[in-house]
Amino acid sequence: MKSAILTGASKGIGLAMTKRLVSLGYKVYGLSRSNEIPFSHECFIPVKCDLLNTDQLLSTITNILEKDPHINILINNAGIGFFGPHEQIAVKDIQSMIRTNLEVPLILCQLLLRTLKKNKGMIISISSVTAKKVSTHGCAYAATKAGLSHFFTSLFEEVRKSGVKITTIHPDITKSNFYDSLDFTYADEEDAAITDEQIADALEYVLSNGSNVVVSDITLRPQLNRIKRK
Repeated sequence: MKSAILTGASKGIGLAMTKRLVSLGYKVYGLSRSNEIPFSHECFIPVKCDLLNTDQLLSTITNILEKDPHINILINNAGIGFFGPHEQIAVKDIQSMIRTNLEVPLILCQLLLRTLKKNKGMIISISSVTAKKVSTHGCAYAATKAGLSHFFTSLFEEVRKSGVKITTIHPDITKSNFYDSLDFTYADEEDAAITDEQIADALEYVLSNGSNVVVSDITLRPQLNRIKRK
C-alpha cells in the first residue's frame, strides 16, 4: 500500500484531500495541531504535530519513516494568511506566514526526499493564485506563496531524473475555513468560489497520470472575481 504524509489534515482543503486519498487506496498520515478531526478510517492515521515546533516536526517525521518506509507522497497543504496594508500586519503574523507557508514545506522536503527518490514518489503543494500576480493588501502572504512555487519549480529540475514528480496547485478563492478569521470571504454567488472538493479532484487527476507525465502546475479559478466583506 502506498502512503502519504499530508499537513493541515483536520479541515477544509486538507480534509477533502485526505478523504480522497483514502478513497483511492492510500494510507494517509494526517498532520494537524488538532485532536478533533471529523473523519475516521483504518487507512487514516491522525498525527498531532505543531509544524512550527521544529524539534517536534523532525521527531514526528522520523517516527513515521521508521514505521512506514513506503511513503510515496508528500502533500504540503497547511497554510496561513493575514491581510491588510503591510504596515498594519503584526510582526508575529509575518513570521507565522513565512514559517508555515514556506519554511515548513522546505524542511519536510529535506526530510523526505531520500525516501521519495527511493520510492519514485511525488510532492504536491497547495500554493495560491496570489503567487502569480500583484496582491495588494496581501503582499507578504503572496510573497510566501511565490517563494513556495518558485522553490518547487527549481526542485523539480533538481530531482526529476530520480523519478520524483512535483506538482504545485494554485487555487483562487475557495470555499473553506481559510477565511474564518479574516475580514473578507467568498461572495455568495455559486460561481464566485471554487470548492475544496474541486481541489481534491485536481489531486486525483495528478495522481492518475502515467509515469511519463508530470503535471507541474495547476491553477484553479472561479468564473466570477468577487469577494464579500464581513
